[in-house]
Amino acid sequence: MTQTEQQTDWYSPEVATFGDRVAAAREAAQMDQSALARRLGVRTATLQGWENDTSEPRANRLATLAGVLNVSMMWLINGEGEGLDAPADQTVLPDGAEDLLAELNKIRLEMTASSKRLGQLEKRLRQMMKAPFDA
Repeated sequence: MTQTEQQTDWYSPEVATFGDRVAAAREAAQMDQSALARRLGVRTATLQGWENDTSEPRANRLATLAGVLNVSMMWLINGEGEGLDAPADQTVLPDGAEDLLAELNKIRLEMTASSKRLGQLEKRLRQMMKAPFDA
């Protein structure tokens, strides 16, 4: 380790995603994905989507998820509030790694927004294609 390496807030938005926090809290609760999915009344694939950051739960499921995992909803969303403590062997990131993680998170958010926009455009196109036949 160099003198300039820094300790990191393990679950902060710059380091961890929503899915990372869900997976960590699930593991801390000593549950596998199928057990947590059963407790939440969702399919395992749904939970996997949350943990992989490809989808997010609705507000009512988020509240239930936080309750089952014994963490706050805000902690799941952004790493702030009642949640897990950093692991005892807290990871020390080398200089520049936090900047890279922040950039990756920014790109992930941009991709999510672009994906939503793509879906909206596809829906509009389907509606336009269907409209001439409805008249």
